[in-house]
Amino acid sequence: MPLTFAAADSPAIPLFLVDAKNYDGWLKAQEEATKVRLASMGFKPSIGSVQVVPDGSGHPAFAVAGFGDPAARARGRFPLGAAAAKLPKGCYALANDLPAGDLETEVLGWLMSGYAFDRYKQKSGSEAQLICPNGVDAQRVEAIAQAETLIRDLINTPAADLGPVALEQAADTLAAEFDAAITVTRGDDLLEQNLPMIHAVGRASDQAPRLIDMHWGKNGPKLTLVGKGVCFDTGGLNLKPGASMGLMKKDMGGAATVLGLARMIMALNLPIQLRVLIPAVENAVSGNAFRPGDILTSRKGLTVEINNTDAEGRLVLADALTLADEDTPDLLISMATLTGAARVAVGPDLSPYYTDDESIAADLAKAASEVSDPVWRMPFWDPYEKMIEPGIADLDNAPKGGFAGSITAALFLRRFTDNPRYTHFDIYGWNPNAAPARSKGGTGMGARALLQALPNMLGL
Repeated sequence: MPLTFAAADSPAIPLFLVDAKNYDGWLKAQEEATKVRLASMGFKPSIGSVQVVPDGSGHPAFAVAGFGDPAARARGRFPLGAAAAKLPKGCYALANDLPAGDLETEVLGWLMSGYAFDRYKQKSGSEAQLICPNGVDAQRVEAIAQAETLIRDLINTPAADLGPVALEQAADTLAAEFDAAITVTRGDDLLEQNLPMIHAVGRASDQAPRLIDMHWGKNGPKLTLVGKGVCFDTGGLNLKPGASMGLMKKDMGGAATVLGLARMIMALNLPIQLRVLIPAVENAVSGNAFRPGDILTSRKGLTVEINNTDAEGRLVLADALTLADEDTPDLLISMATLTGAARVAVGPDLSPYYTDDESIAADLAKAASEVSDPVWRMPFWDPYEKMIEPGIADLDNAPKGGFAGSITAALFLRRFTDNPRYTHFDIYGWNPNAAPARSKGGTGMGARALLQALPNMLGL
């Protein structure tokens, strides 16, 4: 089912949203038959509780959905999405004001409750449709829902069907939809174009490594997004154990997320000059795979000692960040499923990020709370710089000791850009358990917060 609103003139069932605070007052004003019906069904105004109340002919007269209390809402997201998932198929229209929260975010949650990854098996999400409430920009919400769908679909697709070639095709399809320009540097051409670390990481795969470079917009400030496109990560010659390899189809989650964010930006026609860079590779095992102990020379000229071939994402991002820096963007953002240390630190819900710019941190904190896309600032902790300096080369891709893994990875990336407004997201990109509006599997992280923050970040 397309994640869109129902036509404004569709016949609709009125939907009342009630929370713990206003439920008794709302119930008192209802007809006696409604009171009896709700009492007999044991309805409570908790999140996810719904009840359709029939008229005298047995047809739906209206529906009621619980919105919980502040404590319950603080422990989750998208209470309206929880209601949408429980309501029977039909068309609904909100009959009262939202008890709490942001209306645009909540109706997005309704739309996203309809998402299902059905490429390999027929399935569907919620079939309850909603008429867009007054005051909500339907085009904006639908554009965000379509972008979130793109992110989830890309991450959920297994590597057999989403290697570097297919990831390039996905970017090409997006570029064609919005009349963006796209160029791709593949295989040994990466060496000719001085992108040696992208080539080194991806050369062992049957699908040639590549750098995808998309441009859109001719006026306004420059925004460059760099997304890690490791379509599958075996660990290379430092081969992962099977249990650790199980979710490695999601190792291109950074690329999926920047493509989703780019789709939002282009669909909403933001007045910026957008560039998207995706190093797309598979970290495979073959006779020509890069090895532990190798010294790689990056585009920037910095040498890198390889102490673990499973720390490959930072290598491909490094060359892409150096290339991005040469265009002096006003804002440079990288997104990657980069370290397990980030997942251990903040879990699967929060998007940890790094920046040296206090205004960016303030804008992100405000935006994230407004759209229920939580982020958490991590430190570019300068005293740890010595941990990524091995002595034999300029940098170490995998410092020993196991401490501060996400921080040292972020510090490594920062060495490849001089942009003072560089911001790095170390996301997880996967929802391990289904939740309202957030199906189990691939998920967008940080993109909506960034979209909300961009006007302030770039002075739009």
